[in-house]
Amino acid sequence: MERVQALEIVKPHLTEHRYTHTIGVMETAIHLAKKEGIDERQSEIASIFHDYAKFRPKEEMRQLIKEKKLGDDFLHYGDELLHAPCGAYWVEHEVGIKDSEILSAIRYHTTGKPNMNTLEKIVFLADYIEPGRQFPGVEEVREAATQDLDYACILSLRNTMTFLMKKNQLIYPDSLAAYNQLLFEWKRKGR
Repeated sequence: MERVQALEIVKPHLTEHRYTHTIGVMETAIHLAKKEGIDERQSEIASIFHDYAKFRPKEEMRQLIKEKKLGDDFLHYGDELLHAPCGAYWVEHEVGIKDSEILSAIRYHTTGKPNMNTLEKIVFLADYIEPGRQFPGVEEVREAATQDLDYACILSLRNTMTFLMKKNQLIYPDSLAAYNQLLFEWKRKGR
């Protein structure tokens, strides 16, 4: 699927603000893919569709998660997470994208997971650091992403978990597990 076609498919599902965000995520993901030497097309498509389900009704997403067994645990950690597994499902079944790596990058772009591959890390980070994002800590993660993808993921997970803890919100277990796994590996390499 070409970029123009993918953007035409996703645009009706997004607000204007979220479409602008998606363009920023796409451009950031392509840049990171070039830097990391991985398939730019996969990064482009995964990032274009990462928020495909963002504005679907919450109850429709909850129902899909239950019916298709997409991970009932998503139902207990806040509505903001629902669009990721549902988006991966709908991108596969409505749009027809079958690439399991693209679908996994969409599924885990909000939470991360242990042992992410490079594409998953790129989409996870691109969503966090795209140029339109402005919040405390984002510049540090942007800078880290130019040097070390793993460290950038560690910082983004740390920032997100700290933010959630300050608001007395639950932390999705895969996020904590991803943080621990990445930090363990990063320290083991002597960094």
